[in-house]
Amino acid sequence: MIMRILGEGQYEIAAEHMDRLNELDTGLQSAAEAGDETAFATALSALLDAVRSLGTPLPDEEITPSDLVLPDEDTGLTQVRELLSEEGLIPG
Repeated sequence: MIMRILGEGQYEIAAEHMDRLNELDTGLQSAAEAGDETAFATALSALLDAVRSLGTPLPDEEITPSDLVLPDEDTGLTQVRELLSEEGLIPG
């Protein structure tokens, strides 16, 4: 799966890492639903850090469609709430 972090770049994520990313996404969704700004910021940072550490960065000159676009760390709670589905930011 190819994930883009807005303003940063794309990462290729192996299927074996999706369970961990979905766990972090669930925490993000819970914090967003609770309206807890501090927990939300922590959860978003953890999710993005995991994508960066588990994923393989794609070269900037490689143009590949993204399967999923994630907000950057500066995106606020209200904006992310608009992006969340019943499955969070990451389907599955």
